[in-house]
Amino acid sequence: MNKALELIAQSSLKKEPPKFDIGDTVKVHVRIKEGEKFRIQIFEGTVIARKHGGIAETFTVRRVAHGVGIERVFPVHSPVVDRVETIRRGKVRRAKLYYLRDRVGKAAKVKEVLR
Repeated sequence: MNKALELIAQSSLKKEPPKFDIGDTVKVHVRIKEGEKFRIQIFEGTVIARKHGGIAETFTVRRVAHGVGIERVFPVHSPVVDRVETIRRGKVRRAKLYYLRDRVGKAAKVKEVLR
């Protein structure tokens, strides 16, 4: 039984998983089904966490809209996530950026890596 689950997991993995790190500002292209049609909705924000690994890997993106913080957790290998575009690279020294939740304004910004 365990072998069958492994085969299903391997077939569900994306061939080319998106390349991004913690602190990066990304645009996540999400497929949304409305009735019979699909459309792409873009969620842009800062990656504050990556969790787990393999088939169950997820990442959390945070943005502030109209003064309210919004966080969404996306599975990396989900067919709902169409693609992940990296806008800017962030310079951070932590694996999880949960401290950004308590910061407001410029203090909530992540410095950009100059390459």
